[in-house]
Amino acid sequence: MPQELRHFIGGKKVSGTNGRFGDVYNPSTGLVASRAPLASRPEVEAAIADAAAAFPAWAAASPLARARVMFKFKALLEKHADEIASLISSEHGKVHADAKGSLIRGNEVVEFACGIPHLLKGEFSTGVSAGVDMYSMRQPLGVVAGITPFNFPAMVPLWMSAVALACGNTFILKPSEKDPSCPLRMAELFLEAGGPPGVLNVVLGDKEAVDVLLTDPRVQAVSFVGSTPIARYVYSTASAHGKRVQSMGGAKNHMIVMPDADLDQAADALMGAAYGSAGERCMAISVAVAVGDETADKLIALLKERLKGLKVGLPGDKDSDMGPLVTGAHRAKVIEYIEAGVKEGAKLVVDGRGVKVPGHEKGFFLGGCLFDGVTATMRIYKEEIFGPVLCVVRAKDFEEALRLPNEHEFGNGVSIFTRDGDAAREFSSRVQAGMVGVNVPIPVPLAFYSFGGWKNSAFGDANQHGMDGVRFYTRTKTVTSRWPAGIRKGAQFTMPTHG
Repeated sequence: MPQELRHFIGGKKVSGTNGRFGDVYNPSTGLVASRAPLASRPEVEAAIADAAAAFPAWAAASPLARARVMFKFKALLEKHADEIASLISSEHGKVHADAKGSLIRGNEVVEFACGIPHLLKGEFSTGVSAGVDMYSMRQPLGVVAGITPFNFPAMVPLWMSAVALACGNTFILKPSEKDPSCPLRMAELFLEAGGPPGVLNVVLGDKEAVDVLLTDPRVQAVSFVGSTPIARYVYSTASAHGKRVQSMGGAKNHMIVMPDADLDQAADALMGAAYGSAGERCMAISVAVAVGDETADKLIALLKERLKGLKVGLPGDKDSDMGPLVTGAHRAKVIEYIEAGVKEGAKLVVDGRGVKVPGHEKGFFLGGCLFDGVTATMRIYKEEIFGPVLCVVRAKDFEEALRLPNEHEFGNGVSIFTRDGDAAREFSSRVQAGMVGVNVPIPVPLAFYSFGGWKNSAFGDANQHGMDGVRFYTRTKTVTSRWPAGIRKGAQFTMPTHG
């Protein structure tokens, strides 16, 4: 009998009450491992009430006191890193090293949030007028919510919650119902670190739960990462209900390979960027733009040879480079894209559809796929596949290569591989994307910078983590003060000036 998961609300595990559940699979076996309760409106409203009740005391705690909780939380995440990585692997399918690496990147945002006493410092100006001082302060919003995707069940929740909590907000996390065990465990660790009950809550659910978070007036801000159609829906709905929103959508990340690039280095980079985590990354490189046919031919040959050695296997196997996809339905969707690419005339150089893992034939495994001759009119170029499929597009020169990402609807990440500093500088300046790598295939910013794309990859003005995160989860208040000794007698009816 599959295990029945529970919400984490008010510092306690809470069973679902409405009788609706979603299946959580072990992607290596294809079998249902557990069942996640899908919260109803009253269940979500109860969680919001708990978070609202916990807010005043948490907001009143000094930034230093909150930072000390974050320091302990960071240490507990490090202590339990292997356990958390195993939870990720068992429900998502990432190989253990990749799962652990994603936790480390998330924990770096917790580390950044430990500096909140400094990050919340305002400005002070003395004597702006006769006896008048002026200063600013940053204050928390209240109850805020995060809605996170299946592909990073540790990293993305930490991106959102760490900064929000350190700033003094209380947080409701609605993780993907496909792999919720990791976020539930992290909430337990936050409580163990000294986080008061009700400050960090995890509510499992689907659209019904999401819609409550988007519309309930007690929720002040919503952060989302997922597909573009849902990102647009989250942004428009939550904004219409008066909330702050940062909503990250889909991607089609290009890597430009110039003729002067180190092609062995570029091929190695593409292997990790395209096939790591089975391509289930919003920052995965899914399009390689080879400048010139000679570059393309050499690059294809190198990739084809490397794909022969790509080890698709169990997530816990140290020899595995790539594990299964998250669900059978998602695997079927990726295969549909592969079939569409063949039908539209792209050349399938390497076909990973026949890959099987002995003893796990019902698992959701798919080998790495490589297309050549892809054009900008094809579905496999235009749409986000979110699987281990790399498309090679041939461009005749730098300008044509630059136009491809610039004219695409998505603008999340992009990279260029070259030895030419001028080409790299020109590309970085002119390319229409939020994150750029120069000889770096996956340019995910570190915690003290901010993560965010352009165009249909992001909705809202604020990016994830870094100082954008601090600004998003706080309101600025400016105080102008004058004490009685400096106040003149009599009313003043004009705008005060320094003169």
